Amino acid sequence: MKKITSLERTEKGLRTFSVDVLDYYSIVGALNCCSALFCCLDRSDKYDAKIVDLEVRGAINVVEACAHTQSVEKIVFTSSLTAAVWRQNICSQKDVDERSWSDQEFCRKMKLWYALAKTLSEKAAWALAMDRMLDMVSINAGLVIGPDVAQQNPHVTISYLQGAEQMCVNGVLAYVDVNFLAEVQIRAFEDSSTSGRYLCFDHIVNSDVENLKLAQCLSPLISIPISRYDSQEGEIYAERLKSKKLSKLIENASSTLRL
Repeated sequence: MKKITSLERTEKGLRTFSVDVLDYYSIVGALNCCSALFCCLDRSDKYDAKIVDLEVRGAINVVEACAHTQSVEKIVFTSSLTAAVWRQNICSQKDVDERSWSDQEFCRKMKLWYALAKTLSEKAAWALAMDRMLDMVSINAGLVIGPDVAQQNPHVTISYLQGAEQMCVNGVLAYVDVNFLAEVQIRAFEDSSTSGRYLCFDHIVNSDVENLKLAQCLSPLISIPISRYDSQEGEIYAERLKSKKLSKLIENASSTLRL
């Protein structure tokens, strides 16, 4: 946030606002004259049952504020893959795509608070956006990685990785580079044909070796005994995540650039 605020002094026309997503009127004030909202509701504190309720309230406030701001043309709502992958029979799922939703009761039972927050907040956002006839797309991102991303967002990273071993074994543990995610968000706004949900990831972790690579990317936040992965051999699990819609979005953008 300090970097963004500092840009306000050097970049012409840039203005920054402090917004509390639980304060509807502060959101309305910040959105005035904006043509798009890129929304990410990740919390800076530990996810628990209370945070789930706060995130849902935040999602409702944000979408409602857009409905009452005439200049907003589109909402790009950043959700999570964890809103699509968790259910009792996760091992029996053939494919996980944009039609998939995590089971709320299973998330509560297993105390997967981050996944529950993302599932409920995204569903609340979609229900209100459709009711208010707003143009919205959601980007269901994998674990976000990049320079210092995990270190600056430790609670989000740890919360996402709850049940990581089970996600890996079932081929639904994935991550995305922060720069690629930002590019997808921009394309989702600029392409008028986009609609619905987009699973966004650029790497699936489906083996012990890949687990080690991810742990090394997240070091020192994540520590893992190297001896566990002293062999380069090991089972490779079937990948279940499908992202045909994302591939089509990227192809459309590439075609436009060539033209």
